[in-house]
Amino acid sequence: MRNPFKRSGTPYDKEIPAREPYGYTGSRSSGPVLSFNKLKIVAGIITFVVIIVFMFESVVVVEAGHRGVVLYVGAVENRVLGEGVHFIIPFAEQVIQMEVRTLKFEANASAASNDLQEVQTTIALNYHISPSQANIIYQQLGVDYADRIIAPTIQESVKASVAKFNAEELITKRATAKAVIAGSIANTLSARNIVVETVFITDFKFSQAFASQVESKVVAFQKFLTEQNNLLAIQVIANQTVVQAQAAARANVARASGESQAIQVITSQLKQSPQYLQWLAVNRWNGQMPYALGSSGGSNGSGSFDGFPFFQLPKLSTQQQPLLPTLQQTLQQNQTKQ
Repeated sequence: MRNPFKRSGTPYDKEIPAREPYGYTGSRSSGPVLSFNKLKIVAGIITFVVIIVFMFESVVVVEAGHRGVVLYVGAVENRVLGEGVHFIIPFAEQVIQMEVRTLKFEANASAASNDLQEVQTTIALNYHISPSQANIIYQQLGVDYADRIIAPTIQESVKASVAKFNAEELITKRATAKAVIAGSIANTLSARNIVVETVFITDFKFSQAFASQVESKVVAFQKFLTEQNNLLAIQVIANQTVVQAQAAARANVARASGESQAIQVITSQLKQSPQYLQWLAVNRWNGQMPYALGSSGGSNGSGSFDGFPFFQLPKLSTQQQPLLPTLQQTLQQNQTKQ
């Protein structure tokens, strides 16, 4: 019997899919709905990855002591990024980091002095690039600018500067030679936006023959100074001797002059007072009889004396004169006994 409530066909003329029997556990077909969901998930993941990539590409961090050179599709832009975080156009702009801290460059150089002596030296250079001109340096020289410009500049500056000095002057005027070399290097590199801080010259090395020649010259000069000092010492001693002799001569002259004046005074006084000699003899007599009595004219025939004895002997008569030798002998014996 036909169900009166059952309509033939489906509403809106749509077919109803056949249902599986009760208790059916087999696989069911997801159809177009499941495929669409998978596409949505994949698209979401791709979108998230793209966003992350865009974020990473649009942010750049410039490290401390560096400057960022911005390249727009390979071309250097007229701006320099400082330290820190910066935003750029992703995939279109690129940042190259250039170090602006103090750097060291060392190079060996050889040159010829003004007197054609071969000189070898080692130059150590402290420098840094101009921070505001980092993009120009990258554009003109690149990141390996040290090998391109600093090394040849040191070689050329050393050759040009050393040629202004003799080999001996490079030793005796080391500070001047260093200043000339440093000035030449600094002037050349400053034109390329590289700032020179300090130039160190470790040593000047010459040939063995020249070193031996310099050593011999120094030894000879030291001997010359020693001999000169000895000569000066001898000259000083000679001058002292001359001064002492002159002083002694002046003293002798002064003494002789004094004695001459004293003699003149005594002579003048004797002329006025002849008894002065007798007074002087009496005051200086030690109380002893003299061994002999002197006289100015000697003994006369009468046995009298013309001198000034310490006491006046009596005049002897003609009969007593033969006794004079005996008297003198007696006086001498008494003096001997005393």
